[in-house]
Amino acid sequence: MTRELRIGAAQLGPIGKDEPRAVVVERLIALLRQGADAGCELVAFPELALTTFFPRWYTQDVAGHDHYFEKAMPGPDTQPLFDEAARLGVGFSLGYAELTEPDACGDQHRYNATVLVERDGSVVGKFRKVHIPGHEADEPSRPFQHLERRYFEESPDGFPVWRCFGGIVGLATCNDRRWPETYREMGLQGVELILIGYNTPIHYAPDPSQNELQGFHNHLTMQAGAYQNGTWVVGVAKGGTEEGVESLAESCIIAPSGQIVAQAVTTGDELITATADLDWCKQYKETLFDFARYRRPDVYQRITSQKGVIEP
Repeated sequence: MTRELRIGAAQLGPIGKDEPRAVVVERLIALLRQGADAGCELVAFPELALTTFFPRWYTQDVAGHDHYFEKAMPGPDTQPLFDEAARLGVGFSLGYAELTEPDACGDQHRYNATVLVERDGSVVGKFRKVHIPGHEADEPSRPFQHLERRYFEESPDGFPVWRCFGGIVGLATCNDRRWPETYREMGLQGVELILIGYNTPIHYAPDPSQNELQGFHNHLTMQAGAYQNGTWVVGVAKGGTEEGVESLAESCIIAPSGQIVAQAVTTGDELITATADLDWCKQYKETLFDFARYRRPDVYQRITSQKGVIEP
């Protein structure tokens, strides 16, 4: 008997700088309802799905963008989404900016987070972005900035997975998808489905020659991660031109074979769906990528512990 899960990737178009949370949440609910109509049990939303991509602007005080952060999940603005998910019986993942409560030292922490929610509206778990891209200091010569490293901390939590939705599910965020460690950390835990939200500007200031390759690199990294770890991968974007910045869309659903089985065709709000047979993962996990049989951590560890370059 196969374990089939109907999944959706709910791509978003641009969100304006001053667009109210309530309006954005209504857009999310509309996509969630589309997912329910399509038979989805799980819908993935993008990175920072509740706000514009605010790290493109510099503020002298790091707390200058705190009005874009959530202090609770769910909170007053997002509770309707949780309520509708429970009513529909559709789970979801949602990317957002997290501002923690003060710790024992009175410090607050800012993370680029994603919450995973079950079909009854209950929170399964939370992931915080590990690989933070961009820069920390004001660089006004750029056409727009990418100050993620100023407004977000790197996660201390790594890449957990959760047993839910009839399988083993993991999360990642945007730049995490470019790093093989992301998939392998979860692959070693038996992951069968990874949900990845992203906001990717097409213009890359440090090396504009990569601009025309953004779509290719986006799919390349996720397809390789899916295939090499025998897992489904859902990549879901916030695309279109937002506050004058053009961002990549091309949301997709990728099978454990590395093949794209569904892809968005617009740059706006759009739902794509696929039926994920989670047992398909075994065809790769128990054959070509049988880690226990073929993987050689003893060799990797020996090589990485050596210093310098080995001379011929």
